[in-house]
Amino acid sequence: MFPKYEMKSLATIQTMEKIIRTEPDRISLIMRHSERHFHESATKEPFMGLTDNGKNKAIQLGSSFAQNPRPKLYSSHFGRCIETAYLIDKGYFQKYGKVNNNATLSFDLSPFYIKNIEKAISMVYEAGSDVFLRSWFNKEIHEDIMLGPEETADKIVQFMKQELQKLDRDEIGIFVSHDWNIFPIKEFFFDLKHEECGHVGYLDSVFLFEKDNNFYLANHQKDAIRL
Repeated sequence: MFPKYEMKSLATIQTMEKIIRTEPDRISLIMRHSERHFHESATKEPFMGLTDNGKNKAIQLGSSFAQNPRPKLYSSHFGRCIETAYLIDKGYFQKYGKVNNNATLSFDLSPFYIKNIEKAISMVYEAGSDVFLRSWFNKEIHEDIMLGPEETADKIVQFMKQELQKLDRDEIGIFVSHDWNIFPIKEFFFDLKHEECGHVGYLDSVFLFEKDNNFYLANHQKDAIRL
């Protein structure tokens, strides 16, 4: 039985609209890719693409954006993230007739924190994803296997902050990534534990924005916190 995840595109749009109404100087978000296929073989997992529903939802999300700020897209190098970014752009183009540049691939949006992928996957299959994540966040997994969780969260947020400052004022940074890149941010910046607040859904997001020279993180489960 493969896992089921909720589609969170509406929560992403609603949170985005709420933040934009506060008139931030710049805004960005890290987002999980859209709904994807699964495979019983762990070696094939990185190559699983989007389902038809996932493709449609990514297009719909792109067409749900306001014309401004316009998307500037970034992506993990995994195919499902590249596909999600591409289809978000196509949805935006269908509505506004404006073409954006191709998504920029970034190592910081990929699972860079996995140091020994064979061992990590074996542990996930043995214990289950939720138990493995808790062991990681409790620092019970050796750093030869997984980079420390707080360092991981800090690295991702610093990447977002760095890229945010490169945006034009009429752009919104869309960083298409993975649920495991978002879980540590929720755990260590928001104190939102996945056992209590649930999984990171498809097209679920955490926002980073700048206003009056201050930086804030927010998502649909947590009001903005200042960094």
